[in-house]
Amino acid sequence: MIDSHPREVEAMALFKEGRGGEARRLQEAFLEEVLTSGEDLCSCPSDCKYPGKCVECVLVHRGHADHLPHCFRAMVNKRLAELSGLTEHSLEGQAGT
Repeated sequence: MIDSHPREVEAMALFKEGRGGEARRLQEAFLEEVLTSGEDLCSCPSDCKYPGKCVECVLVHRGHADHLPHCFRAMVNKRLAELSGLTEHSLEGQAGT
């Protein structure tokens, strides 16, 4: 429900065009839709103390700086795959990968 949501994608495009007012209105509508949906918004499979408590989760992950929260991984991996494509994915198989 959250990842690559069309309303938020459109809002980001508007921000990049310098149309901040319109973008903020779309963001508010996106947030209202998501927060009132009643859906479980936490995609993390880990048994932890912070499921659905995004602020606390991000603070903990920023604090230990060891890895990203589970909910960020698909977005980051997609971007990394795109960058890796610039070198024909030659990073694969190298030490540390």
